[in-house]
Order: sequence, then structure tokens, then C-alpha cells
Amino acid sequence: MDLLNALVALTNFVIVPGLAYGSQLALGALGVTLIYGILRFSNFAHGDTMAFGAMVTILVTWLFQSVGLSAGPLPTALLALPFGILGTIALALFTDKTVYRFYRQQKAKPVIFVMVSLGVMFIMNGLVRFIIGPGDQRFTDGERFVISARTFKKLTGLDEGLAIKTTEALTVVTAVIVVAVLFWFLNKTRTGKSMRAYSDNEDLALLSGINPERVVMYTWMIVAALATIAGVLYGLDKSFKPFTYFQLLLPIFASAIVGGLGNPLGAIAGGFIIAFSEVTITYAWKKVLTYGLPDSLAPDGLVQLLSTDYKFAVSFAILIVVLLFKPTGLFKGKAV
Repeated sequence: MDLLNALVALTNFVIVPGLAYGSQLALGALGVTLIYGILRFSNFAHGDTMAFGAMVTILVTWLFQSVGLSAGPLPTALLALPFGILGTIALALFTDKTVYRFYRQQKAKPVIFVMVSLGVMFIMNGLVRFIIGPGDQRFTDGERFVISARTFKKLTGLDEGLAIKTTEALTVVTAVIVVAVLFWFLNKTRTGKSMRAYSDNEDLALLSGINPERVVMYTWMIVAALATIAGVLYGLDKSFKPFTYFQLLLPIFASAIVGGLGNPLGAIAGGFIIAFSEVTITYAWKKVLTYGLPDSLAPDGLVQLLSTDYKFAVSFAILIVVLLFKPTGLFKGKAV
């Protein structure tokens, strides 16, 4: 019985949060890896693109809530998500046309694009803070739990209850659907094949008659959609605060680089590696160990390797190790 309680506690505090957070990081890392693989630069504005998409979605959600429009047991934000995606696509295409295209035409080096994206990042960050404010914004509604701890205890008779939030389940399901659609698009459609050809060999793609500006446009549209979905799912699961999305840039880039920058499969794997590393290292293992060990060996302290305040240090440490020993990542992306 104690082992079952330990397993439930592990699922409750490590596995389920890790899956949800990993899904959010994977979607964010996919956007970063597509930009790197196709447009060949590291987009440091990606975190704030996520924040912008989430902000537009939140504003539309508030509008829907004010007129009594809802999605029943699901968050109203799902109804507002398409508007957030459209708004972010418009911003991404506008930014590309007014900023990045100039440097593309000048055949600027990747480091120039990185510096430009840093400028774009600060402008986006300021814009989001100006419009919605710097504080926490909550926009969740609908059912809070798929299954609550109290219900689980009644059903099983265990001391430990399993609670799965609606937002966690929604995150994982949405991520699976989005990834499946993305891989279908890249592998089965003519546009997707053009994007892959352009990524593999730009000169050969141009000789084959592929329009580079169209490839760039579709890339930004897909990245904007991925960023918005990731940003909204993260905001629903935790809360929306513009500066948090700026901080998320580190684990997102770590996910992309660990998996292999430029490799979509690697971005997904990297997202879950980083998420579970952060969750397991910052989790206080006392409860699980108390259930799993004899009373004489039960720990007195929290058995926590790092405080949650330092969770981003985990991403940074893993990133440094990968860059030192395997810079192409686990799935052989482009060398950083």
C-alpha cells in the first residue's frame, strides 16, 4: 500500500507536472529550432513572441468572458486562441518585413541576426508590459480538475490523492495534436517539403524554383502559431507574467540545443529532458521516500537538491555540459 502511495505522490508531483511543462517547452523549442533550421539564426525574441501571443489571447478571453461566452468545462482561452495566433502571425510578418528582410538582403552574418533579435525582444517585452501590465494576469475558467485528490482517495482508498488539473491534461493533448499536424505538414505537403529543401540546401532549393520569401513567410507563420499555443498553455497552467516568458527563453533554448538545434524531433525530446530534470532536481522527495522506505530510514529533511528558485540553473548547467561535450545535441542538429 505504501508503495502505491509513493507511486501516486511521484505521479502527482513529478510525472504529471513534468509532462505538462515538457510539452510547453517542446512547443517553444520547436519554434526556436524551425527558425534556426530554416532562417539560420537564433531568435532571442521567441520568449516575448510567446508572451505577445498569450497577451492577445488573454485580452480576447476577457472580452468573451464579459459577454458571457464560454467553452463550458474548458477554458474560454481556447475560443480566443485563434485570435491570438492571428495577432502573433501579423506581428511576426510585420517584424520580418520591417527588420529581418533588410539584413537577409544584405546577406548579414548570423551573429547580426542574433543582435537584431535581441533588439526585437526588448521592444516586444516593453510592448506587452505597456499593454497588459507587468503583474500576474489570471485568465483561467471552466473545470479546474480532471480528477481531484479527494475523488481519487474515495475511489482507491489510498492515503495519497492524485490531482490532475484540466490545464495539465489540455497541455499534453494539445501538444500531441500540434506536433502531429506539424510533422504531417513538413513531410506530406508541398510547402512543407519546400521548407525542408530550403533548410537542407538553400542554393539547390533556389535552383529548383522554390520561392525563398514564401518559405520565410510560412516559417514565421508556423513559428508564431507554435509560440502562441505554447505561451497560452503555459499561462493557463501557471499564470501569465511578461517577465516569466523572458526567463523561459533559457530552458527553451536549452531544450532545442540539448535535442539538436535545427532538428524538430530533438526539440521535443530536449523539452522533456529539461522539464523532468528541473522538476526532479527541485522536488522535495521527503513524502515519496517516507512512503517507500522503512520507518527507520525515513528522512527528516525535505531531501531537495535545489530550491525551486534555482530551477533555471538546472537548464543552464545541462546546456553548458551539452555545448562542451556534444554541441550537435542528442539528435545531431546543426553545430552551435
